[in-house]
Amino acid sequence: MNITSLPLGQIARDFPGATGILHKAKLDFCCGGAETLAQAAHTRGLDAHQIARDIQAHPDQQNGEPNPAHLPTEALIEHILNRYHDIHREQLPELIRLAKRVERVHGGHAKCPSGLTRLLTGMQKQLESHMDKEEQLLFPMIARGINGMAVAPVSVMRQEHEDHGVFLDQLQDTTNGMSLPRGACNTWQALYLGLETFQNDLKQHIHLENNILFNRIDGRMGGASNG
Repeated sequence: MNITSLPLGQIARDFPGATGILHKAKLDFCCGGAETLAQAAHTRGLDAHQIARDIQAHPDQQNGEPNPAHLPTEALIEHILNRYHDIHREQLPELIRLAKRVERVHGGHAKCPSGLTRLLTGMQKQLESHMDKEEQLLFPMIARGINGMAVAPVSVMRQEHEDHGVFLDQLQDTTNGMSLPRGACNTWQALYLGLETFQNDLKQHIHLENNILFNRIDGRMGGASNG
């Protein structure tokens, strides 16, 4: 099967293990999920066919866990809440604390991520508002099967995911691609390690919503849905 003509979001959804390969290749399968593998690889000067072969050769497993794309809708929502919403609420306060310390202690260093605390604080407010809207309005609506009325809120959530994508770009710029200086202190190392984890979690979170859960409402990515 030639998957190079498929959208990145559909590949991430339908091929277990694909998200890790796409992430390693720096191909955006969450906010940029509508772009095909061939298009995205061409833009970055990558070999789309080699990436496709790597994806298709990956074992049909995801750490022994079921593919989220196969979960019933209510179970998928519960997974998103437990694995991502709750975790983000733990991650961001600690990242903000670490960023404040690094900026305060190393403000004169050429590689100091100046403005990172402000960026993370803004993201915390943005993401908290976004998750509250999903938890209080959209997810209960979807769980009750009120899919027609859910289309408009889903569109809003997709747009807010685009805003999250802008944040991720800004995060890379502010941290110089998470590049640590020689001899970076333990706090700085812990900060960038935590940021990498948060960034990866947020991308996977957006992917599960955009390409799997929301697709069951608006069919944006095509393919079969599960209820």
